[in-house]
Amino acid sequence: MRGLIRLRKMPIQSKWLRRLAWTTLGWNVLVILWGAVVRATHSGAGCGNNWPLCNGEVIPVSPRVDTIIEFTHRMMTGGATVLVLALLIGVLVGTVKEHRARIFAWVAMLLLINEAFLGFLLVHFGYVTTNRSVGRVVVLSIHLSNTLLLLAALTVTAALLTRDESQPRIVANAMTRWWVAAGLASTIFVGVSGSLAALGDTLFPSATLTQAFAQDFSVAAPLLLRVRWVHPAAAVVAGLFAVWLIGQARDLPLRRLTAILLVLQFLLGVADVLLLAPVWMQILHLLGADLYWIALVLLSLSVLLDQTPIPVSASNVL
Repeated sequence: MRGLIRLRKMPIQSKWLRRLAWTTLGWNVLVILWGAVVRATHSGAGCGNNWPLCNGEVIPVSPRVDTIIEFTHRMMTGGATVLVLALLIGVLVGTVKEHRARIFAWVAMLLLINEAFLGFLLVHFGYVTTNRSVGRVVVLSIHLSNTLLLLAALTVTAALLTRDESQPRIVANAMTRWWVAAGLASTIFVGVSGSLAALGDTLFPSATLTQAFAQDFSVAAPLLLRVRWVHPAAAVVAGLFAVWLIGQARDLPLRRLTAILLVLQFLLGVADVLLLAPVWMQILHLLGADLYWIALVLLSLSVLLDQTPIPVSASNVL
């Protein structure tokens, strides 16, 4: 018992490790946003079906615009790999053996490896540019789910490194745990359906808002357009879970931040529809979604653990 008490009273991790954790999370958000640029600009085939080489070259010579966009994304992904690996090594070296952050750092590394494999499948099978196959929909859905889980693992790793406990206790009852899991799962589903809706907007752009609504209810329209309604419907359901979660948390600043980002996401979603999903709006909407997801994961963590505020302040991060 004394050893356990002493373990929980250990000081928070060094500033460089916390900074590395939050930097890694932020970099991965940028990688996700640039990946959306690749999709929206039909640049997924910019390096051909070669992976990890780009058109058979380590560094493309005289590249086209789509090659530059795709190659930049690959380089950013390489940077993410270096950061996640450095974070894992840093956590293993800089924390005690029982620290919970070690588990999530390992999970993040495994999810990143799976992320690279899914990216390889998209390129290898030609599930890029104007490809409309079922295979692309399936792999893309799994890819985005993996991406959100990766962000969640990195978020939890950074949050646990910021706390002053290496083994925080889960105090939430079984019912609360199930509701939190359902809220997070429904939010992942919203992200996946939103990605498919964005893919439909990219592959089958509409000239007017009237035409877009007509496509949604036309039996002759592609399936990707006829299921676009799933995204806003799922967003409403997930939003109800989020409202419940916000009400359960005691961390007032985090509650406010999550609520603001939730409202902002609905506003960006409406603007995305009214503006017929231009590329810049899709990227802005995705940025809001990533920030909201990170805030929701932090809020969930505060509910599941001892419900004390997670000290994510500028001084702790920097």
